[in-house]
Amino acid sequence: MQTDVVIIGAGPSGTMAASMVRQAGLNAIIIEKEQFPRYIIGESLLPRCMDLLDEAGYLKAVEKQNFQKKYGAIFLQNKKVCQFNFSEQHTKGWTWTWQVPRDEFDKVLADEAQKKGVEIRYLTEVTDIDFFENKQLVHTKNYEGKEQTIESRFVIDASGYGRVIPRLLKLDLPSDLAPRSSLFTQVKDINRPAGDAGDRITIVEVQQGVWIWIIPFSNGKTSVGIVAPPEFFDEYEGDYTEKLRTILNDEPNTTNRFKNVAYAFDPVFIESYSIAVKQLYGNGWALTGNASEFLDPVFSSGVTFAMESGWKAGILAARQLKGEAVDWDKEYVAHILHGVETFRTYVNAWYDNTLQTVFFADTINSKIKAQICSVLAGYVWDKSNPFVRNHSKTIYTLASVIRKENA
Repeated sequence: MQTDVVIIGAGPSGTMAASMVRQAGLNAIIIEKEQFPRYIIGESLLPRCMDLLDEAGYLKAVEKQNFQKKYGAIFLQNKKVCQFNFSEQHTKGWTWTWQVPRDEFDKVLADEAQKKGVEIRYLTEVTDIDFFENKQLVHTKNYEGKEQTIESRFVIDASGYGRVIPRLLKLDLPSDLAPRSSLFTQVKDINRPAGDAGDRITIVEVQQGVWIWIIPFSNGKTSVGIVAPPEFFDEYEGDYTEKLRTILNDEPNTTNRFKNVAYAFDPVFIESYSIAVKQLYGNGWALTGNASEFLDPVFSSGVTFAMESGWKAGILAARQLKGEAVDWDKEYVAHILHGVETFRTYVNAWYDNTLQTVFFADTINSKIKAQICSVLAGYVWDKSNPFVRNHSKTIYTLASVIRKENA
């Protein structure tokens, strides 16, 4: 069997790539090892995602789902509160987005991709790939054990944590971020407060390097999880359910909200999640989403990068297959890495307490706050923003000035 593009993985990155390939008039087959809907973590979108959903032709379908609208984010540290409103950002972009149960969200995108003519083979895995100069032979096996080889002109690996091509080509690298783990579940949010406090994603700092996420959904459930160094969880006794309940009860900002709530499923523990790769593309293939690099969930950048990289890779692969010259280093690697490095600065600044100095300052210039808000909205490619253009310096300089003023 032959096709233009094989895409590994039917998550947001894979379906974004597939839509852009189809828009170019080419054929795509998605190989997905699970059956949708399926549960996966990463439930908070950023406003940049709205541009991408629109580009791919998925926006109207998602709007019909009535997901929880996300107008900003709240950060809590003891009794201190910092709130960002996406309507008050520097970049001219979307001022809201959604908080989504990923099983439902991913299924909507996959269904829409099929409507666009994309074939999705569920319960099928890629077992091997033979790479040649002008084609790739993608070997697959379905849940019944039936094997098939697909001859493809290009392969986009959107396999997420499966990391098919990095595994086959030994491309994995250790992340330069400190190891961190997460413990999470969803709850029936019977104690959900009214207003912004109940509707918005909330990040609660427990102590330096340890934080809790709270992501409410429109279906009455809320995603809640803790991110911390692996050894932090060893301080608590019991199984994962007991550990999670104790941590939430010990933190004053979460005690009342999560007291006596029912867990939708047993808490899941993921250890040392950050990872990197040696390269993002090769002859006839490209990596997207978590198959390329995953930083940290603190600013909900995972789905945004998945969609951005899938969108870009789909466009470039189609252009190349139609005979255009594509500079993958300039048009793909430089683009994706600029966004990754911008967010990496802010991830590091969160864990070394620089961002908290800024977020919880007694006063902060409204223009500066708007510029930082644009970063949190996912507009990390807007170089008119000094907190994007000079990301490695500006946030640290600002924190230094605040510290001196408060000395």
